[in-house]
Amino acid sequence: MGIVQSQSIKNTIITFLGFGIGAVNALFLYTSFLGKLHYGIVATVLSGANIMMPLMAFGAQNTLIRFFSAYKNQKERDEFLTFMLVLPLALIIPLGLGFYFFYEPISQSWIQENPTLKPFFWLIPVIGLFMAYFEVFYAWAKVHMKSVAGNFISEVLVRLVVMLLLIAVHYNWMAKDTFVYCLALAYLAQLIGMKLYAISVKIPVLRFVIPKNIKEIIQYSFFIIVSGGVAVMLVDFDKVMIPQYKKVDQNALYAVAIFISTVIAVPSRAMTQIIAPITARLMVENKHDELNELYKKSAINLQVIGGFIMILIFVNIKEMYHLIPKDYSGGIVVVFLIGLSKFYDVLLGNNNSIIVNTKYYRTVLLFGVFTVVLMIVLNMIFIPLYGIEGSAFATLVTVMIYNTIKLFFVVNKMDLYPFTTKTLHSLGILVVCFLVFYFWDFPFHTIINIGLKSILLSLLYLVLIYKAQLSEEINNVIEKGLKIISILK
Repeated sequence: MGIVQSQSIKNTIITFLGFGIGAVNALFLYTSFLGKLHYGIVATVLSGANIMMPLMAFGAQNTLIRFFSAYKNQKERDEFLTFMLVLPLALIIPLGLGFYFFYEPISQSWIQENPTLKPFFWLIPVIGLFMAYFEVFYAWAKVHMKSVAGNFISEVLVRLVVMLLLIAVHYNWMAKDTFVYCLALAYLAQLIGMKLYAISVKIPVLRFVIPKNIKEIIQYSFFIIVSGGVAVMLVDFDKVMIPQYKKVDQNALYAVAIFISTVIAVPSRAMTQIIAPITARLMVENKHDELNELYKKSAINLQVIGGFIMILIFVNIKEMYHLIPKDYSGGIVVVFLIGLSKFYDVLLGNNNSIIVNTKYYRTVLLFGVFTVVLMIVLNMIFIPLYGIEGSAFATLVTVMIYNTIKLFFVVNKMDLYPFTTKTLHSLGILVVCFLVFYFWDFPFHTIINIGLKSILLSLLYLVLIYKAQLSEEINNVIEKGLKIISILK
C-alpha cells in the first residue's frame, strides 16, 4: 500500500481542499449571489454534461488504463495512446451534429416545463466535450502513476474559476445569464491544464496505427460507455429528471443537499485515482491474493473514513442548514437518503475497478441496463409524488440494488471478498456515535455548536477506531499525528 497510501493521502487532502472551495461556492456563493432559478439552471446543465461525458469519451479513459499495461514496448504504447486520443471523435462528431440539427425536439421535454432553460441547453454537449477529453488526458497521467496534479486540476482549479465568476456576479461585473455561459470556460481551463500536465509527464509521440487488438478495445470501450453512463446517471440523472416534473429552482435545493452528502465519497474518489491502475496491473498479472488483500484494505479504510464523514454530517445537519438561506432548507431528508447511498458505494472499496478490469465485464452490462431502467421508472413514480425527496429515495433504492448485484458478482465470479469481522465492528462504532451525538444539542451559536460537537465526536471516534485496530494504515496515521503533537509539546 506504499504508493497507494502516499498518493491517496495527497489526493484526499487536495480533494478536501477542493470540496472546501466547492462548499463555499455551493452553500454560500451560489445561494446568496446567483439565486434559486439560475442555481437550478446550472445544476441541470452540469448534470446533463456529466451524463453526456461517458458517451463523448467513448470509454477511452478506462480503456487506456485497462490495456496500457498489456503493451510491452514504447512504440506500441505510443500507438495505443494516439488511438485513444482519436477514438472519442467517433462519437463526438455524430453526437455534435445530431444535437445541432435536432436541438428543438431534444430540448423540448425540459423546456416545456421550464422555458428559462432554452438559452442554455446547448451548453450541455459543449461542457460534456471538455469533461470527456479532460478524463482522457487524466487517464494518461494515471497510467504513469501520476494522479495528484490531475486531482488538483479537477478538484481545485475548476472550483476556483467558478468562485471568481460568482464574485464577478456579486459585484455586477457579470450578469447571471453570462455566468451560466462562462461555466464552459471553467471546464475549458480544466481541460487545458490537464492536457499540459499530461504532456509534461510523457510527451505523446503520435503514431496513427490501428492496434492489433482493436476488436477487444472497441468492445471494452462500448462496455465502459454503458457502465460509465450508469455510474453517472446514478449521480446526475435525478437532477436532469426533476425539471421535467417540477420547477427548475427545485434543483437548487436538491443541489445543496447533494453537495453536502457527496462529501462522504471524497476519500473514495481520491483513493480510486491510484488504486484503479494498480488493480488493472494485478488483474493482468493474475495476482489473486494481492488483489484480494487490496480489496479488503480499500474497503475497510474507505468505510472508516467515509463513515466518519457521514456521521459528522448527519449529527450536524440541522445546524448546517441554519447557515444557508431559509428558502433552501427543504433538503435535510435528501441529505440522509443520498448520504446512505454514498456510504454504500464507499463500503465496497475498489469494487468498480475490479469489475471494469475483469474478463466478465460484458455480463455486468446487463446489470447496468437493468439499473438505468429501474432508476428512470422509480424517478417517474416518486418525483411527481414527493418532489426532491422522492428523487433521493429513488436514487437510494437504485444504488442499493445495483451495488448489491455487483458485490455478489465479484464474490461469486472472482472469489474476492471486501468484508471481514472488522466491517461489523466499524458499523457498530458508527451507530454508537450517531446515537450519542444526534440528539445532543448545545445552546450556543450555530458555528460553535457544529465545532464543539464535531470535536467531541472526532475524539470519541478516533479512540474507538484506534482501540478496535480496524486499519493498520489509519492507526499508523494516528500514531504519527500523536508523535507530532508530543514533539510540539
